[in-house]
Amino acid sequence: MKTDFLVIGSGAAGLSFALKAAAHGHVTIVTKGELGECNTDYAQGGIASVMYEPDTFEKHIRDTLVCGAGKCDERAVELVVRRAPELIADLIAWGTRFDKTPDGRFELNREGGHSEHRILHHEDLTGAEIERALMKRVKRHHNIDIYEHHFAVDILTQHHLGRLVKKSTPDITCFGAYVLNLKKHEIYTVLAKVTVMATGGVGNIYHTTTNPSVATGDGVAMVHRAKGVIENMEFIQFHPTSLYNPGE
Repeated sequence: MKTDFLVIGSGAAGLSFALKAAAHGHVTIVTKGELGECNTDYAQGGIASVMYEPDTFEKHIRDTLVCGAGKCDERAVELVVRRAPELIADLIAWGTRFDKTPDGRFELNREGGHSEHRILHHEDLTGAEIERALMKRVKRHHNIDIYEHHFAVDILTQHHLGRLVKKSTPDITCFGAYVLNLKKHEIYTVLAKVTVMATGGVGNIYHTTTNPSVATGDGVAMVHRAKGVIENMEFIQFHPTSLYNPGE
């Protein structure tokens, strides 16, 4: 199988990338479960973005850096904060419904760490609403193919052509992935010009987790085996928190 863009994972990251990439070529999405079974679907609170005065980008950047306790990449923080309104507009254009006040303004919440009200939400099911809108959009797009119950096994590099690849190899190239059809028990070779890993979190490497069962860190493992660079693995968010019930 050949495609222009191979997207592994079907949460907000994978689906939003697919919708934008589809304007430039054919997109193939593979996901090991149902399309909507992902961390995005379980996210609740909302998305932070500067929307109205007296909020400013500078305030949002400062709040983020303070909460980051000196660990933030300041360039990344500034990029995310300044682009947030534009990307919120994309989500709305794709059909996401954020709650509004009676006068038509977005109803913005405020949580710990924020100096202003800047959290857009849809009730307390924001992630599910975003996933709903994105799924509807990708399913209707003529340039996107979706393969559910297809498990990405390994990404393909020069290693699969018989060349020794190490972490020090300067030109490691990704050609696509081996993908297992979980229903037919067949492995397909998917060749792609661009491969995007959007496989979500790693909650289920721990004995107890509130993450959905699909959050098993497959993407991180694939990149590690392909001798790719893995960063910031010490930053694991244990969320949502819960009570521990022995034996459950």
